[in-house]
Amino acid sequence: MGQRRLILAISGASGASYGMRLLELLHEQPVETHLVVSPSGWINVAHETGRERASLEALANFVHDPRDLGATIASGSFGTAAMIVAPCSMKTLASIAHGFADNLITRAADVTLKERRRLVLMVRETPLHLGHLRNMTAATEMGAVIFPPVPALYHRPQTIAEMIDHTCARALALLDIGVAAAAHWGGLPEPGGGPTIGGQA
Repeated sequence: MGQRRLILAISGASGASYGMRLLELLHEQPVETHLVVSPSGWINVAHETGRERASLEALANFVHDPRDLGATIASGSFGTAAMIVAPCSMKTLASIAHGFADNLITRAADVTLKERRRLVLMVRETPLHLGHLRNMTAATEMGAVIFPPVPALYHRPQTIAEMIDHTCARALALLDIGVAAAAHWGGLPEPGGGPTIGGQA
């Protein structure tokens, strides 16, 4: 297959910054990225981040139209290593959980599952009703990893950017990609000591 291929999808849930930051981090890695953004996803990118569409697309190796069900990533014969949906709306989750494959994001996710590849869904909604929870269960039973972008506080982040970086690093670790933004839990400090992150006091 040559260079490792990863699919990054951005759907219409709040949290476009996660998808944007993931793409920036992947741009620094030796991987071939395939970007798919839903129409609502682009609205959120503009509204929540102020980022120009062209500048985001420039970070990906390939950009696909979500309506293009004939794209390479719509077929299992196109070898990809994994897919991450960040953020993943409840509509996208429902489509994946029930195998609708009604656009390129959900079709690519369906292909990822049927080929037994890693699919990470950064589901973004709160509070959750029973239908949301059942769809998460169904997706998990098919092999997806449900990864809500819940900020960690043990590393004492000082900015929103630090929280986003940590969450994205954790998500990429599920794809066996290590980035410098990761802060690892190193255990509780000795009495009287400072916080311990990554084994460093």
